[in-house]
Amino acid sequence: MQTIEKIGNFAGKTFTLWVLLAAILAYLFPGHFKGIGTYVVPLLGLVMFGMGLSLSAEDFKEVFKRPKEVALGVAGHFLIMPLLAFALSAGLNLPSEVAVGVILVGCCPSGTSSNVMVFLARGNVALAVSIASVSTLLAPIITPLLILLFASKWVDISIGSLFLSIVQVVIIPLALGFIIKKFFAKGAKGGQKAMPLVSVISIVLIVSAVVAGSQEQIAKTGWLIFAVVVLHNTLGFVLGFFFSRLCGMDLAKQKAVAMEVGMQNSGLGVAIASANFSPLAAVPSAIFSVWHNISGSVLALIFSRMNDRNSGKQAKKIAS
Repeated sequence: MQTIEKIGNFAGKTFTLWVLLAAILAYLFPGHFKGIGTYVVPLLGLVMFGMGLSLSAEDFKEVFKRPKEVALGVAGHFLIMPLLAFALSAGLNLPSEVAVGVILVGCCPSGTSSNVMVFLARGNVALAVSIASVSTLLAPIITPLLILLFASKWVDISIGSLFLSIVQVVIIPLALGFIIKKFFAKGAKGGQKAMPLVSVISIVLIVSAVVAGSQEQIAKTGWLIFAVVVLHNTLGFVLGFFFSRLCGMDLAKQKAVAMEVGMQNSGLGVAIASANFSPLAAVPSAIFSVWHNISGSVLALIFSRMNDRNSGKQAKKIAS
């Protein structure tokens, strides 16, 4: 088990590399990866099950300790990213399937790797975990409503189908993981050690399946989708950071909110698109999955070198 844990830690640290490599291979040799598309939903369920195993009551205690900040972070996430997605889709006159895909990823909850990025950025990890947990639990209700609100201009939306997809892919696996950890703690410890590796493999397989299944569409519109994804993600980081600053949060919390706003659960976007829309609609989520780990790592490095001036002044006063 220690060997698996070490491999999992290594895979987690080099996660972006494996996702990028899988995407390139799937694009060059789509025939070898298309068959994985059948397993996208159970693979994402496995990732969410692992997230459930990692949750604890402490994560939700933070919600009650700082309800205003968590609420602001969640509100910022569900306001900024969907609005940006709609504005970019309408403003750039994107093809309908691409527009739906961009909006879909914009309406998803916080990304599964955002907490790691906040830790690397020396941000407030407790706040980040709370925002991610709450946004994930709210997703079955809020995500379908947001997709209905913003994407119905391009396609007909079945809100019931979206709700069931998210419950199936997110809530049930998440709840199972949480329950197993709560009532079978000893057995869950072994699973917790293996889940980082399982999650990395699952996400890599999901990305490769979507890229392979949409290879022809990516060849035609890939650069356009990539440009929109980069713009969407970057603006999400920037607006999330300044939104939290306007709300009076300190630098550590600003870093947390920026990451939680800008990084999406793009795996969920892939699963929803695969189950409810066209293969092309899943491409923005797949590209986002690759890109936001690259941009998040770069931003974490930049953030880690930023110090809170107010904290510095307070430290000097205490020292004097």
